Amino acid sequence: MEFIDTHTHISDEAFLGEEDQVIARAHEAGVSVMIQPDVDSRERQAMFDLVDRHPGELYAMLGLYPGSVGADWKKEIDRMLEYRDRKIVAIGEIGLDYHYGADTASEQKEALRVQLELAAEMDLPVNIHLREATEDFLSILRECSHLALRGNMHAYSGSYETFLQLQKYGDWNVGIGGVVTFKKASLAEVVRRIPLEKIVLETDAPYLTPVPHRGTRNESMYIPLIASKIAELQSRDIEEVAEVTSRNARNLFGL
Repeated sequence: MEFIDTHTHISDEAFLGEEDQVIARAHEAGVSVMIQPDVDSRERQAMFDLVDRHPGELYAMLGLYPGSVGADWKKEIDRMLEYRDRKIVAIGEIGLDYHYGADTASEQKEALRVQLELAAEMDLPVNIHLREATEDFLSILRECSHLALRGNMHAYSGSYETFLQLQKYGDWNVGIGGVVTFKKASLAEVVRRIPLEKIVLETDAPYLTPVPHRGTRNESMYIPLIASKIAELQSRDIEEVAEVTSRNARNLFGL
């Protein structure tokens, strides 16, 4: 079985000095590809350096994370654009986060629009971080419907109805990670209803570790635990989940 982790922060300081071992453990678990989201100028070079050391195994996104959007966001976008000629598979991790950043909502929306336009210009998918800002995000998608966007909703936590709304404004997959394994997670019932052809797997490592390892550092090697839970919820074999979600990821990110 082949698995693809579509969102993992292996260049995060939580893995400092252990990156190669983390990647090796993922391979042993059947995870052949790991995609690295971009955050901001402070972490970007380390992320690209790691990707360059593991061609064909690690791939890079390029983007400005909503939690990194501040008064100087335009300068951050300029720094980001210095990397636009590197091999990248998506514009991300971009989006809106009002849980921690409600005071920068206006700037976040502007930065998101700019990056959606960049994705359309570069013919790349987008990787979206969305927290407590669904209505504003859908409003921006309506405004940008002419861009014919495609992408995935990282760490999807919305309803099935929101999933259906998303499809009106482009071709959207959902990234399902460790939360689906949590005992009281409402996401499980949503995942039962979402077509497997619209799901990609992710860990968001080192965060959101799946059961039974919840409370410890997450790693890409735990992707099979997430796939197993999806298989259970949709009454499928894990082999089918691995095959379909890997195909979805390869098609979406052009791997």
